[in-house]
Amino acid sequence: MACVALCALGAWAQDAEREPVMRKSEAPADPELSERVIVGTDTVPIVVEQKNYGRFDRGLRNYLFIPKGKWAFGLTASYGELDTEDVQILSLIKDVDFNGKIYSINPSVSYFINHNQSIGFEINYSRGTADLGSLAVDIDDDMNFSLHDVSYYQQTYSMGLAYRNYVGLNKMKRFAVFNEVSLDLGTGSSRFKRYYNDELFDTRTQITTASLNFSPGVAIFIQEYAAFNVSFGVFGVKFRKESQATNGVNDGTRVTSGANFKFNIFNINFGLLVVI
Repeated sequence: MACVALCALGAWAQDAEREPVMRKSEAPADPELSERVIVGTDTVPIVVEQKNYGRFDRGLRNYLFIPKGKWAFGLTASYGELDTEDVQILSLIKDVDFNGKIYSINPSVSYFINHNQSIGFEINYSRGTADLGSLAVDIDDDMNFSLHDVSYYQQTYSMGLAYRNYVGLNKMKRFAVFNEVSLDLGTGSSRFKRYYNDELFDTRTQITTASLNFSPGVAIFIQEYAAFNVSFGVFGVKFRKESQATNGVNDGTRVTSGANFKFNIFNINFGLLVVI
């Protein structure tokens, strides 16, 4: 019996040697993950390494847009204007003479602490004016009124820190989307003038603000060292303190805070970024 068992074991071993060994197939490596580009005197990967927070790798790539160690100097600005004159709405609102405008300018400097990631310092100045020359509302004989010579003016200054994260969209380092998070502290003033019973009321307000803002955008390199960008303010957490006086008499102080998530047509910023 022992001899038969040894013979059977030897035959099984010879068959096992003749059968091919089945191995699990391995997926070919993505050549983009090993592709490198020259930056200065060094070579860096064209695809920026990032952690995959999902269960599956969806194949999304963050291509190198601006490498680590670069300085960026930016200037963004926004402008909006509304002008109406002699507008009639359902014959209820007449003799409308209104002009309003708002603009802002924002210089900044930043340093890229990592590929496609920068942190920097920015200054913002904004100014808005609104002038209502006349407005008449005539609903019926018992409900009608008119306004004239109403004006509003506001200007603010702020400075803060900003973090910006780019996502490169192609290997040519031409297009990218980004998200900017900024923490700003500011101060400013406003003036509101209007007539009531032919008496002029002049209200002046001192303003202190603090805000945390999130602004997505798009950046396009138009030259080797210059990029054009557009950003949209869509979310923010704000704190505002106002101290008010009318005709030299103190009216009091008001503190407000809150968050908003909306698209603001007056918060579209166009800018130029110079990278060295």
